[in-house]
Amino acid sequence: MHFEPAQAADLPALHALIESAYRGDSAKTGWTHEADLLGGQRTDMEALAAMIADPSQVILVLRVGEDIDACAALADRGDGLTYLGMFTVAPARQATGIGRLLLTATEEHAASLFGAARVEMTVIAQRTELVAWYERRGYRVTGESRPFPAADPRFGLPKRADLEFVVLEKIL
Repeated sequence: MHFEPAQAADLPALHALIESAYRGDSAKTGWTHEADLLGGQRTDMEALAAMIADPSQVILVLRVGEDIDACAALADRGDGLTYLGMFTVAPARQATGIGRLLLTATEEHAASLFGAARVEMTVIAQRTELVAWYERRGYRVTGESRPFPAADPRFGLPKRADLEFVVLEKIL
């Protein structure tokens, strides 16, 4: 089991992992899914490929043998801020401690690769159990909210009209 940056050859497995954890019936076997809030896709191969190619971003993957069981995307926002997104653990591996390991690895990677002093993320406000999980790991809700891109199907098809993001932050 080890963490490393994703490579272009990882794209099919990475895309399949993300979709399986966020959308559809497979996601419902885990506790962190968005399947009740959103249909459609979570991301696409083109977006993932662009992230991997961008030197200001990295997708960190957890390999267990040949399989990718978890991933998280980091983006350098400058001034000591790194954005953490697409935090994903395979549904069958959720609630095993992998999420905590991945979160620690992403924070360490943000600090060493981008010089991050703080990490920011957005979580759909209606996912209160996930917000609480991050709060137990040192993130705080900033009070800022951001609109969900409901008109852009690349991010999913909302099943309700009131989706929005809350912003969480952790000082490293």
